[in-house]
Amino acid sequence: MWCMKKEGMKESREDYLETILILNKKSPGDVRPVDIAHHLGITKPSVTRAMTELEKDGHIKRNEKGRLLLTESGKEIAENVYEKHQVITKLFSTCANVSEETAESDACKVEHVISEETFQGIKNYLDTMKKSVEG
Repeated sequence: MWCMKKEGMKESREDYLETILILNKKSPGDVRPVDIAHHLGITKPSVTRAMTELEKDGHIKRNEKGRLLLTESGKEIAENVYEKHQVITKLFSTCANVSEETAESDACKVEHVISEETFQGIKNYLDTMKKSVEG
């Protein structure tokens, strides 16, 4: 299971978009609702309902084969959440010295609620830390 949160549609929609982004990197233009269900560990009907809503909101579209693609707005949201996930996971695993599994799980919870100011501060801190190690 990647990051599926049960409470709040905002978080779950972000998780769906992030999952489409990840799966499209592995198999461009060939993401099906069943792939998302498997990735997130949820039912296909849940994914189908969510995809209908995301399509209505203009965040996804379907290609001629019915595969799921991100629109510009969907891609922007997905990339933002994915970046937060990666950076927060790195912070937890390197600075807090927790296991990769725990870092991933906790990043899933934090990525949806962290302020932009705090996120930028973490990115700056990690960049500074990386430069000091390299320098």
